Amino acid sequence: MAVYTQVSAEALARFLTRFDHGELVSAKGIAEGVENSNYLVDTTSGRFILTLYEKRVSADDLPFFMAMLDHLATRGNLVPRALPDRDGTIIHELEGRPACLIEFLNGVSVSHPTPAQAHAAGAAMGRMHAGLADFTPERPNTLGPDGWVDLLARCGRDLDSIAPGLFDRVSSSVERVVAAWPAHLPRAVIHADLFPDNVLMLGDRVTGLIDFYFACTDIRAYDLAVMHSAWAFDTLGIPCDAAVGAALVTGYDTTFGLTMAERAALPTLAQGACIRFLLTRAWDWLNTPADALVTRKDPLAYLRRLDHYEQESAALFA
Repeated sequence: MAVYTQVSAEALARFLTRFDHGELVSAKGIAEGVENSNYLVDTTSGRFILTLYEKRVSADDLPFFMAMLDHLATRGNLVPRALPDRDGTIIHELEGRPACLIEFLNGVSVSHPTPAQAHAAGAAMGRMHAGLADFTPERPNTLGPDGWVDLLARCGRDLDSIAPGLFDRVSSSVERVVAAWPAHLPRAVIHADLFPDNVLMLGDRVTGLIDFYFACTDIRAYDLAVMHSAWAFDTLGIPCDAAVGAALVTGYDTTFGLTMAERAALPTLAQGACIRFLLTRAWDWLNTPADALVTRKDPLAYLRRLDHYEQESAALFA
């Protein structure tokens, strides 16, 4: 989440008149993340999230995301749905951007997850995958292996301005991982970005899964690998307590299950997750506007993860 597009109090107040959710009391931009412009909105009837979808999220994809969230919610998953206005419209326009008013879910994102919290989060992902088992719409993953190759080329030697030799280092890993990619594994719609800041918790209990705007159709076990790469390391990319990653996988296995082939592929899938986030973070690092209210994320934190998976992945997923 972030703020790229500024919304005045007057414009937001007018926007809210389309809904039956009270009058504007206050609004605050949310700086975390890098994708959309988000505001925490308080009205006389409650609290909501206003999201304005920026260039990386296509307006054409929004019906897919909204249908996915409704599908999950009707199957008991704790996810935030977009709220219709009085005419039943969900997707609006505000300040020249597609915009939605979204349910607010209670809970906080943990910065240093415990094994118990990781187990609960993995179990929540498993329930999410079970809830999506009969969801038939599809959306291509533009940030899969073909996307890495393209993004690497677009970043080019500018990567070396982040760290000397980074372009050659990443190029070598992309070539190796793409060649080994387990494309035969079961595919489904996945979240593809279930970092700790996209899981809301109260204590050891998951109260919400949020930020589905990378959701796509891809290898289902890749979703777990992405999650492992985010939860089993600190923000610098240094491994946490090994029990955290193990609990995550166990929690998922408990509610959905992993085949032997999926478990065997997790090291390669996790290295692919590192490449994906390293490259998108690098692109944002090189291209984020100086005046954007957004926290840039360190690409090298995912290089450290990649190094660790290459050296220790067999033990991590044993």
